[in-house]
Amino acid sequence: MTDYTTVSIPKDLADRVEDTIEGTSFSSTSDLVRFLLRSIVIQHQKQGKLTDAEFDEITDQLEELGYLE
Repeated sequence: MTDYTTVSIPKDLADRVEDTIEGTSFSSTSDLVRFLLRSIVIQHQKQGKLTDAEFDEITDQLEELGYLE
């Protein structure tokens, strides 16, 4: 069995994420967050370190989704 932890985000951000994932394959905010974090971790592990450009791209994507302001 997998252990879980809780990550808190502001309610207005959660609402914006719900709007963003509507019509996608993500069924919840948690699904999207898991996907994003796995993607970042996998990319980091494959390359050993993110380049500044890769970090900026990920940051831009997270800002567009409302995770960063």
